[in-house]
Amino acid sequence: MKRLSVHDLKPEDRLRLTFDGGFDQRAALERELGPFLQALEQHADGWMPDIVNGKRQRKYSRASFWKALEERRDENTTGLGLYRTTWPALDMSLSLWFPPLPPKLGIFINVKPLSFFAEAERCHRFVEMVRAWASRYPVTHAKAHSADDTELAGSPNFGRDDETEYRDGFDKVYEVFWLNVFGSKLVETVGRERMLSTPAHRVEELPNGSVLLVTWPTVADFASKEARLAQARAHVHLRPDLDFDTVLRTLHERSATLAPVEPRFHPDLAPLLSRVVDRAASHERQHRIAELNMWRPPDPEEWLPADSALSPDVENLERALRQYSLYAEHLVALLHSEVPSVLKATPESLTDADFYFWREEFPKSRLREAIDGHAVPAIGAYLGEVLVRNLGGRWIPRQKLEEAQVLVGNRIWFPFVRARHYMRSRQTLLDYSLTQLFHVAERNRG
Repeated sequence: MKRLSVHDLKPEDRLRLTFDGGFDQRAALERELGPFLQALEQHADGWMPDIVNGKRQRKYSRASFWKALEERRDENTTGLGLYRTTWPALDMSLSLWFPPLPPKLGIFINVKPLSFFAEAERCHRFVEMVRAWASRYPVTHAKAHSADDTELAGSPNFGRDDETEYRDGFDKVYEVFWLNVFGSKLVETVGRERMLSTPAHRVEELPNGSVLLVTWPTVADFASKEARLAQARAHVHLRPDLDFDTVLRTLHERSATLAPVEPRFHPDLAPLLSRVVDRAASHERQHRIAELNMWRPPDPEEWLPADSALSPDVENLERALRQYSLYAEHLVALLHSEVPSVLKATPESLTDADFYFWREEFPKSRLREAIDGHAVPAIGAYLGEVLVRNLGGRWIPRQKLEEAQVLVGNRIWFPFVRARHYMRSRQTLLDYSLTQLFHVAERNRG
C-alpha cells in the first residue's frame, strides 16, 4: 500500500485541525479511545483513513489501530499516523502522554485539498466529529481552519517565543478560526455569558463546560467577504479590547495575500520558475508568483560579436576538446542520479540542472573552493557542450578556461564565465541561469 502524501498533490491549501486535550490515563486504552474511533468512523465523510502507521504500515482496522499504539508505546508516550491511499490526501496523527507526564491527547489532521470541504453537509459532519471528541475528552483548545490562513495568522505562537507559547498555550483568544473549541478555563476567562452570546454560525456549550464555536457554514470559502465579516465579528465580540475595523482589515489583507495570481513569468524561464514557485510554502505561493511575474533576469553579458573571437592558443585542439568533454562528464557524474536528463545534454537538462542547484542552494551549501575548482569548470563545459550539440556551435579552445568560447551563429559565448557568475549565490542561479543563456543564443544563431 502506497499512502498518498499531502506533498504528492499540487501545492494548494488544506484543512488543518489541531486538538489539544486530555484523557483518563488509568483507563484501558481500548475503552478510552473507543469514542475517538467511533466519531472518526461515523463522520469522516470521504476522507476516512485506510492506512495505520505504527512501527510498520497496515491496512486500517480497529485491530491494526490497537497494534500500532502498542508497538509505538514507550515509557511515557505512544502515538500513530493515519493516512489514505487515494484522493483526498490525509496526514493525521494521534499522540498520548502517560504518567509521570500530565495527561495529554493530541490530534492533528491535514486533509488536502481544502476545496474538498466546499459542501455544507461535509463541513457539518466534520464539526460533529470534533464536537464528539470535545464532549468526551477534556479539551484545552481545538481549531480547524485553512492551513494557509492559519500560518498567516501566526499560529500557534501569535508573536510569542517558543518557550512562552509552550508554557501558556492558547491562554486568550488570539484568533478566531472557522471551527473553535474553547476549553472551560478559557471560557471562564472570557466570561461564559459573553462566549455563548458570540455572533456566529453555531455556538454550543458542551457537557464538560467547553464551548464549540463555528463562524461560517463552510470552511472552503473562509476568505470570502461574508466569512471574513463573520470571523471579525466573533473575534471582536470575544476580545472587546480589539478594534473591529483593524481586525477586519487584517483579515482582508490575508485574503488578498492568498488570492490566486496568474503566472506571467519570463517566457525563457517559465518552466524553471514554475518549479521554483512549487517549492514555496502554500501560504506564500501567490506572493511568490506575483514577485516572479515582476522579475526579469538581466540580459546575458557573456558574449561578443563573432568577429571579436579570440583565436585558439592551445597546442593541441583535440586534447583541449577532450578536456572540456571530461569536465562536462564530471557534471553528469555529479547529477545523474538526481537529474537523469543530464545524460541527454538537451535544453531541458539545463532547466533541470538550474532547478537542482537552486533547490539545493548549491552555492551556499558547498565549500567555495570546491565550487570554484570543480563545479564551475564542470558547469561551464556542460553548458558549452549543450550549445555545440543543440545549436551547431563550435568550441574555440583557450588555455584559460574563462577565455574559452563557443561560436554560435554571429556570436561567441563564454560558458565558463557564465558558470562563474551563476555560482555566486542562490539568486544568481536564476539571474544567470543556464536555461536563459541557451534560449538567447538560440534566438541569435541566425
